[in-house]
Amino acid sequence: MHDPHHAVNHPHHAMHDPHDDGGTVPSVRSRTTVDTTIGLAVSQQKYLPAGAGERELHAIVTVEVSGADAAAPGPALAEVLVVDCSTSMDSPEEKFRAAKNAAVAAIGLLPAGTPFAVVAGTQFGIAVYPPQVDGSSPRMAVASAATKAEAETAVRKQVAAGGTCVGNWLHRASELLAGQSAPIKHVLMLTDGRNEHDHIRPLAGVLEHTAGAFVCDAWGIGKGWDAAVLLRVTRALHGSADAVRKEAELVGAYEALVRRLLDKAVPEVTLAVEVFPGSRLRYVRQTFPNEVPMTAEPDEPGTYVTRAWGNETRRFHVCVAVDPEGQLHGEELQAAEVAVRLPEGTGVRTPVPQALVVNWTDDPALSGMTDEQVLHFRHYEQLGKAVADAAQAYHREEFERAEQLLGTAVALAERAGARRQLAELRRLVDIEDAAAGAVSLRPDIDPVDFQHLITASSHSTYGPEPGGPAPDPGVQLGAALRDCPSCSRRIPAMARFCPLCGSVLAGES
Repeated sequence: MHDPHHAVNHPHHAMHDPHDDGGTVPSVRSRTTVDTTIGLAVSQQKYLPAGAGERELHAIVTVEVSGADAAAPGPALAEVLVVDCSTSMDSPEEKFRAAKNAAVAAIGLLPAGTPFAVVAGTQFGIAVYPPQVDGSSPRMAVASAATKAEAETAVRKQVAAGGTCVGNWLHRASELLAGQSAPIKHVLMLTDGRNEHDHIRPLAGVLEHTAGAFVCDAWGIGKGWDAAVLLRVTRALHGSADAVRKEAELVGAYEALVRRLLDKAVPEVTLAVEVFPGSRLRYVRQTFPNEVPMTAEPDEPGTYVTRAWGNETRRFHVCVAVDPEGQLHGEELQAAEVAVRLPEGTGVRTPVPQALVVNWTDDPALSGMTDEQVLHFRHYEQLGKAVADAAQAYHREEFERAEQLLGTAVALAERAGARRQLAELRRLVDIEDAAAGAVSLRPDIDPVDFQHLITASSHSTYGPEPGGPAPDPGVQLGAALRDCPSCSRRIPAMARFCPLCGSVLAGES
């Protein structure tokens, strides 16, 4: 039997040549300080219908970091810029020019002392700054006025020639970042094409090998990029995928992204879900600000590491299967507990764990209530699936099926208030009635519009405010806990019986 009364603040397993940090660098401590605070809240519908068979308990877990900008000195970021230099980048030439301008702009924002490197992406991953000497290990530069000027020259000299092997690009970035001690290691990747040379270094193996080593954000540009590849990379490497429609937009997008990166101060936050007897964890997925399936740590079931936090809020969808057999009805029973952990030595107090509770009921009015946050983010999850299925149907020339699925996507986007996704959908369909999903497929579809829609659909809006005015009666904002006087384990404060040892609580009958 699991002991839910465990400690949650335990660790997760976890000047010189200006052009080269030599792989042995001074330790860089986390930039978190005593001013950093972590918030944790749960929103769920606790009433489930009693009866035979398992039921699914859904909850939205909100984690908020604040005060992280009170940073300790020292570089927090090590950055690798991957610029697609395949032949297609030169058609039109404005595309390659924009990619170079964006890389130069990003380099220009790096604070002095930041380790950085530039990789030219073709069927190879070539370290172009600092240049790799034949036979030597790849190295990183340290940002200064001189090295940034040299890097700009190196970027401007690149020519578009070759193919695309994303696995080689990320492998090279991994080699560069391997010796870095900066708490946040990041790769910013741009591509205009498809992963046509995957056989040279399969992406699947690279993602498996590099998982957890760095964060990667990936951008598409032009007409030929593949949203599925960008999402595959960013979901494995804790980043986000996006794209620009106009080449001129790329510089501003890169500058905004780098500024956000420089505000990151918390290298990782771990979400831990412990299930109680009679329950089992089905899945955890990040659902805001973007949709990311989560994978538990191999040696710690129910433990999920998230990386590179600034002052921000993220939300996670937790699904627990619960079985009513042998359970009391009309009682608040604890199905699981959610906790937040930070790496050892941060000095930041972790929040009190929150309970996921179930109350078995025969009242259909209670069990029929819906949690607003859960419903909001399930709309996004369904939207992403409808969009992906519509793209596949369209490419198979199943146009009636594609139209039907895009209508479903429109209705879901309307319910979720997903304005960006609705704007992208209007490029593919004429919308007659958004709420009803009544649409007609446009005759002049540009295939890249599906790629933009798929990418946009991985992003979500914040959703209903916890504890806002007039909440849905099904919304349960966390569950207060107290200690059972008999077994000393944490239980829901409103329970009349301990769900773990069965004791009747003092003062209850």
